[in-house]
Amino acid sequence: MNFQFTEEQLMIKETARKFAVEELAPRASERDEKEEFPHEEIKKLAELGFMGMMVSENYGGAGLDTISYVLAMEEISKVDASVGVIMSVNNSLVCWPIETYGTEEQKLKYLPRLARGELLGAFCLSEPEAGSDASNQRTTAVRDGDFYILNGTKNFITNGVYANILIVFAQTDREKGSKGISAFIVEKDFQGVIVTKKEKKLGIRSSDTAQIVFEDCKVPVVNRLGEEGMGFKIAMTTLNGGRIGIAAQALGIAQASLEASIKYAKERKTFGKFLAEHQAIQFKIADMATKIEAARLLTLLAAWKKDRGGKYVKEASMAKLLASQVAVECALEAVQIHGGYGYIKDFPVERYLRDSKITEIYEGTSEIQRIIIARELLEMKV
Repeated sequence: MNFQFTEEQLMIKETARKFAVEELAPRASERDEKEEFPHEEIKKLAELGFMGMMVSENYGGAGLDTISYVLAMEEISKVDASVGVIMSVNNSLVCWPIETYGTEEQKLKYLPRLARGELLGAFCLSEPEAGSDASNQRTTAVRDGDFYILNGTKNFITNGVYANILIVFAQTDREKGSKGISAFIVEKDFQGVIVTKKEKKLGIRSSDTAQIVFEDCKVPVVNRLGEEGMGFKIAMTTLNGGRIGIAAQALGIAQASLEASIKYAKERKTFGKFLAEHQAIQFKIADMATKIEAARLLTLLAAWKKDRGGKYVKEASMAKLLASQVAVECALEAVQIHGGYGYIKDFPVERYLRDSKITEIYEGTSEIQRIIIARELLEMKV
């Protein structure tokens, strides 16, 4: 197996690192404190091609591979995990399903503008009674001539306040259960789309998370994504790839926690010597680095398999499961190494800890990842 990145991949990684340090770092803590959406930063990110990284050049994207995406996601999330998740949703959960399942007209209409940052996307699957059980959709889409009439509520929608394009899942035939779910491309300015609430969150506070209600929203039939009844399949295959992005986000948080710990350990003295000279601290840092490297290799393996068109469901879930766990563990250790300073906002490690937890929850909780991994290993059908 070749562990060397290509020159292009290394260039993407360095470009993302430089952008994160120069454009994101100066106000990352301030945006978090104010819960301020990074409008200008996202525009600049799009100018670099990072909002449509894997979109084909035919549709205005950068046409890059998943490994490049992982490298960029880690560098961005290392500095600001909120920007990381905005980038992840647009790339993995919006652009990818449109390019994979959309008609040529849909691709030409939406992908170039999503890739250029002129439009921002959101993925509307979760509901008040359909979180981990995504098949339990209560939102309905009733065919009425050339339109579908959408009614229902979607919860915890990342980019929900500022997104222009929504990938929405709804029941078109309730009697068929999960096989009666269909997917739609809904423009935010369609009549009947209402953002009812912006959530107050523990972490990733400068990304917006909203509740969206659809009240007799008329969606043209030409905006259906895929055939009727394909919605659940589209949602699950989309999330398989999305988990690679969240694993990369978690890696960024974990790596930031490690680097902050190393820096502090070399500067802070206790009992007449630097923290870095205490074996207890050395062990913590060694364990953090080892876990991060293991999670990174697993994430890159999932990306590598996806790029080659093979099955990667198990690897993506494993990567997301392990990387999110490592992110939380490393952030906790970083706070511990910083002592009292780790608990105050003068140092970024308290933000890393708050940001890390969500990686164990969204795009499938850790418990759901274990179910998926077990099903793949046991070849169980769902």
